Amino acid sequence: MTQVHELYPYLRVQDTNEAIKFYARAFGAEELFRLTEPNGRIGHAEIKIGPATLMLADEHPEHGICGPRALGGTTFSLHMHVEDVDAAFEQAVSAGASVVRPLQDQFYGERSGTVRDPFGHEWLLGGHLETVSTEEMQRRYTALFNK
Repeated sequence: MTQVHELYPYLRVQDTNEAIKFYARAFGAEELFRLTEPNGRIGHAEIKIGPATLMLADEHPEHGICGPRALGGTTFSLHMHVEDVDAAFEQAVSAGASVVRPLQDQFYGERSGTVRDPFGHEWLLGGHLETVSTEEMQRRYTALFNK
């Protein structure tokens, strides 16, 4: 197998221009560049959120490229680890994200919650609470089913 150098999430949205603005407000994203078709549709854009590069493109339904809103939901979430999860969560909600799962302390040693952005993508925002061994994490996970 060839060596992987990087792995980029590539989001499909109904309005990349508005998505870039939202991600700037919600997560402090910085636009790196965009490629725009003559009709104004964005074929490719890249933004930076912290150290991570996120790629985006407008939907191209004629090529089967559709975002979660067009498909009725998403099948994944982006897990973003932050220093102050309470502040990050509030910032995302204030920017227009909706709460899917409120913040709470988790058995795996993280405080986390999930928001859905206006374009249908879900973001699991988490912050470190404690380091938990795999064995302890499994014990706590099992205990959840024995309540």
